[in-house]
Amino acid sequence: MPRTETRTRTVTVAPGVHLWSDERGAADAPALLLIMGAQASGLGWTEELTDALAARHRVIRYDHRDAGRSTWSFDEQPYRITDLADDALAVLDAHGVERAHIVGLSLGGMLAQLLLADHPDRILSATLMGTCALSGKPLVEADGTETAVADLPPIDPRVLEMWARPVEDHGLEAELDRRVEHWRVLSGEELPFHAHEMRERERRIIEHAGRYDVSTAHGRADYSGMDRTEELAHNTAPVLVTDASAEPVFPPPHPRHIAQVIGNARTVAMPGMGHALPRECLGPLAEAILEHTAAAEGLFSAGTRR
Repeated sequence: MPRTETRTRTVTVAPGVHLWSDERGAADAPALLLIMGAQASGLGWTEELTDALAARHRVIRYDHRDAGRSTWSFDEQPYRITDLADDALAVLDAHGVERAHIVGLSLGGMLAQLLLADHPDRILSATLMGTCALSGKPLVEADGTETAVADLPPIDPRVLEMWARPVEDHGLEAELDRRVEHWRVLSGEELPFHAHEMRERERRIIEHAGRYDVSTAHGRADYSGMDRTEELAHNTAPVLVTDASAEPVFPPPHPRHIAQVIGNARTVAMPGMGHALPRECLGPLAEAILEHTAAAEGLFSAGTRR
């Protein structure tokens, strides 16, 4: 697929705090906002996936605070995770977008839920990937058996062990080695892991950021006040939840739990996918998202005509 023209914009979200963002696709196409996970640059959304979505959408990516080319501000100006959801709205405002489809991965999926709950008038649809529900409701099986949220499967111990390791500065190539190994663990074991591709992707992200050190801000930020049980239960915007079979951070049945506790939500199977965006899943993922957004636009148009 040919690369589409990219336009960049700086978004100010607080005094002295600026976010990098870009967009591609037709300016009059329905907007789609991509929200990355913790510590991750917006360039984590691969060019292939972004271009595929831009065939029918005005696709907007951005770097969170303390990630990529945006301001690294936490040590001087601490913030709550809920503030990052406000940042996503600020990005939409800066790009002149009234309503958007949103796609969130990991922490981005949590931020997407905050937007669904707190700003439903700004959302056309949501796609949630590799995340957990911001709800205290239990998972209910077909036979009526309930599983409390605290008893849902935990993060894979291998992931926790990697996250617990201190990140030391041994130079650029050593940092690339560490990141590749990190993504190897996050990718699961059901699909081939393309180490060279991941290394080059991370090299581009480092070049984009202009630095290769890693912020720990999102891990230190305040996660309180994120429960949206009642609001999500009454959600009406169409929500698609990817059910990735190799997901090591929020493994099945987390996706099914999300689809149960969020109103108007459903799952789509992503065989072999883990907590990453491997080349084998990009086509099926883009197709699922585009089918979802098209259906949501049809429902929205029908509703506005009534």
